[in-house]
Amino acid sequence: MIRLGEGRGAAALTETGLGRGFRHRAAGGGGMKGTWWLAWRQQRALVLTAAVVLAVCTAWVAWRRADMTAFIDAHHLRVDLCKGWDPEECRTDVDAVEQLLRDNTDAIRALGALSAAVPVLVGLFWGAPLIGRELENGTAKLALTQGVGAGRWFTARFALAAACALAGSAVLAALVAWWWAPVSNALDGLYWYDGFLFNATGPAAIACALFGLAAGTAAGVLLRRTLPAMGAALAGIVVVRVLLGAFRADWVAPTARVTPGMTPKKYVGSAWSTGDFGYLDAAGREYSIARYCQTSGADLKRCMAEHGFVARYHKVHPAGDFWTVQWIETALYGGLAAGLTVLTWVWLRRRLV
Repeated sequence: MIRLGEGRGAAALTETGLGRGFRHRAAGGGGMKGTWWLAWRQQRALVLTAAVVLAVCTAWVAWRRADMTAFIDAHHLRVDLCKGWDPEECRTDVDAVEQLLRDNTDAIRALGALSAAVPVLVGLFWGAPLIGRELENGTAKLALTQGVGAGRWFTARFALAAACALAGSAVLAALVAWWWAPVSNALDGLYWYDGFLFNATGPAAIACALFGLAAGTAAGVLLRRTLPAMGAALAGIVVVRVLLGAFRADWVAPTARVTPGMTPKKYVGSAWSTGDFGYLDAAGREYSIARYCQTSGADLKRCMAEHGFVARYHKVHPAGDFWTVQWIETALYGGLAAGLTVLTWVWLRRRLV
């Protein structure tokens, strides 16, 4: 329970001028109301900084992508006919595509890294201090002393931060996807399952940003000290991200590509190989290549005949699995964010009431 009149809290209120702000809003001045005005006043520096970063990123991506498309047009490239790692699949100018990838892959990867880092940045520098700093300084009592309920106070702060986190992550995710699209899944460039792409685009990236904010806010409320809360938020976000990434290939069953006898196997293309290769007998039973027929040509044909193998298989995740896996991880991140937000609210009420 927070007690009124604590020296440190009163001093903090005087220093920050929050009491004056609340009284001013109660008198009806300005455009936004009460707690929303205060939430904006205390978060506007972060909001404006994020807006500037997004504007710079947008201008940079627009310039770089225009340069990319100009190169594609000048060389009459059909990058859509050049999917997969094997240059033999490429039905356009391979050298020009390789040059295009050299000029853009690292930059797209850098933007993807920034987008993937948003949940961590939001959790550390926005979520952890959002409520935790007020509890640490004692200024949280303002929600009770100025006729504003704890619910309205928390809702305004968290909702503004959540809206900004969602909007900012959505813009960055869209920029990464827009820039990458013309060279997607081509040769030695970036593929849909690459962490720099998967973690940086799609609805999962946006939901993860909300999870980062919720994790940071929860850590701030529980620990009541900003720096320890930042450390806890960093650990929590990274652990969850690593765990989900480790199980990503297991969310959807892979597709088995079967080639009869010695028929040439289909190129992997833009699919995500599981590394599971092998042979099938007449009953459809699978035999891993790790134990059987690690040969080629005539030796492979003879080995398959000796063991009664009639076909070969290769298990992959086709590019279409991107959206299925994205929505699964979106639900997981969203569920974690909702659960942490509810727990934070319950714990905060116990401390403020």
